[in-house]
Amino acid sequence: MSTGLGSEIVSVINKLQDVFSAVGSSASQIDLPQICVLGSQSSGKSSVLENIVGRDFLPRGTGIVTRRPLVLQLINRPATAPQANGTPNSQLNGSDKQANESEWGEFLHLPGEKFYDFNKIRAEIVRDTEAKTGRNAGISPQPINLRIFSPNVLTLTLVDLPGLTKVPVGDQPKDIEKQIKDMLVKYISRPACIILAVTAANTDLANSDGLKLAREVDPEGTRTIGVLTKVDLMDQGTDVVDILAGRVIPLRLGYVPVVNRGQRDIDTSKSISAALDAERSFFELHPSYKGKAQYCGTPFLARKLNLILMQHIRATLPDIKARISQQLQKFTAELATLGGPLGDASSGNIVLSVITEFTNEFRTVIDGNTNDLSLNELSGGARISFVFHELFNNGVKSIDPFDQVKDGDIRTILYNSSGQTPSLFVGTQAFEIIVKQQIKRLEEPSVKCCQLVYDELIRILGQLLQKIQAFRRFPALRERFNSVVINFFKTAMNPTTKLVIDMVSMQACYVNTTHPDFLNGHRAMSIVQDRLNANKPPTPVPDAKSGKLAPGQINNNRDLDVDIKKEEPSFFGSFFSSAKKGQPKKAGPVMEAPPARETMETDVIKLLIHSYFNIVKREMIDMVPKAIVLTLVNHSKENLQRELLQELYKPEVLDDLMKESDFVVNRRKEVVSMVTALNKAED
Repeated sequence: MSTGLGSEIVSVINKLQDVFSAVGSSASQIDLPQICVLGSQSSGKSSVLENIVGRDFLPRGTGIVTRRPLVLQLINRPATAPQANGTPNSQLNGSDKQANESEWGEFLHLPGEKFYDFNKIRAEIVRDTEAKTGRNAGISPQPINLRIFSPNVLTLTLVDLPGLTKVPVGDQPKDIEKQIKDMLVKYISRPACIILAVTAANTDLANSDGLKLAREVDPEGTRTIGVLTKVDLMDQGTDVVDILAGRVIPLRLGYVPVVNRGQRDIDTSKSISAALDAERSFFELHPSYKGKAQYCGTPFLARKLNLILMQHIRATLPDIKARISQQLQKFTAELATLGGPLGDASSGNIVLSVITEFTNEFRTVIDGNTNDLSLNELSGGARISFVFHELFNNGVKSIDPFDQVKDGDIRTILYNSSGQTPSLFVGTQAFEIIVKQQIKRLEEPSVKCCQLVYDELIRILGQLLQKIQAFRRFPALRERFNSVVINFFKTAMNPTTKLVIDMVSMQACYVNTTHPDFLNGHRAMSIVQDRLNANKPPTPVPDAKSGKLAPGQINNNRDLDVDIKKEEPSFFGSFFSSAKKGQPKKAGPVMEAPPARETMETDVIKLLIHSYFNIVKREMIDMVPKAIVLTLVNHSKENLQRELLQELYKPEVLDDLMKESDFVVNRRKEVVSMVTALNKAED
């Protein structure tokens, strides 16, 4: 499995891994198969990885050594030539200064630079970690991508994750345990992730932090493989046979026991090749393992991981291909909105196209958008219609002419309009004074209607500035567009507001009593007379014995022995009486209850006002929307494009408008690299 199709498949996955690491946020969109190494700080994770690679290259020390995920891509390649001294490549230590053209490492963040000295690889891991996390014990989820090319490795992708810790030490953040756990869970929760749970064999397996966390995301153990380190440090007479047989905590992928270098071996610079020889001897000679020695040790672990990864990639390949195709379509479409790979379209053409797109969208929203109908709220033309037929309509209808003018006020106006001689007929002048006052009240809802339609046009503008992709690319164009359109709407509002105010003034300046729907004076008099007759008390009957009328019936309830009715309250009441509640009345003119004639006149005028005011309200409800549509809405639909062309399509402003945002320039580079990588992967 080290060469051929298997290596090519892993190579493609590795390239995708590189691109996603470079792009960052898009990495989670395609779940790539990888093996994540999980374990506590003292479990021996680093030694397992170094044994698999056959090289010393990982940082050592106390506390959290791995503070960022290390994506380790092992790539098998043929040896170039034997070394001059005959030493096999596998025995070369990282400290050897002798050139070794067969093995080297490359970091994604240092493209083109090859590290033949594995000590320098270790130093670069430390340097780049501190550059992102500082010198203290903080951690970062941003991975380091390291490729190791060697004839002595199997093609494999491993992710070394920070070791699980319990108690913060030294400069470590107080919530370090939660930070690390959250990062690990994010990696190992992905269905395409194989979990390599490393546990020291000389501790109780039930207390293994790595296995415990692995079981949280993989309770059935279907994608977890166990590695038992420090098997050589177990108490005399004990072994891990029961664990290997799956009798303790069973895992579908099983367990592999390994023997790594101890701290003393590392301190004395024991080579990994010597350590691998010692590991092989340990399993071949140990009474518990010698019968199954071929299934123990680091070489078997590497082969098993290679096989598992190949099978896992094959199982997930159809889904990966589908996701790659989906992502390729998405990024290709995004690249088109960013102006293509070079972003070199003509600035004049772009401005023309944006103006055309904006004005077409504007008209569509006003007239009714059939392609993008919202289920949640009214939009565009529908909202303007709601303003006209609901808000304005109901607002005008709710104005009651008699909520501010009381019967007493009407009688006073009648008196004042007739002067010293009481009028013989219902006063036309009083009717006109009152009806004109009420018509003026229609100005406020009419102007408010203009403002609501204006607000809706501004709202449509905001939606289109968000929707049209070019505005994200050119922020200066967006700002200028916004400014020009708002000024255009404001300019159109002046004649619109004047027109509706003039319409109210027209209604108030001339009262057309010949309107066919108007209830004329004779008809009003007849209606009031009928009402009075219906409410008229029965004709008084003389007393049978005396032949006289009963008290109060002689002078129409004005007999001296009949109490005067209380004055009807009105706005003008204080003019006729200075008496206050609870105080005796002083001598002076007192307004008595109106005689029948005055009551009739008041009722006639109220009927006429009500009739004429309803006519005016109907006409305003009909005409104000027409005026607003003419001078604001339709004016905008017909003339906005010309205004935009005049203000924006000028040679002297085009260059300023076409300055791309830094985000767009950077995003185009990211999308181009993503599209390139996805095209290669799809091929």
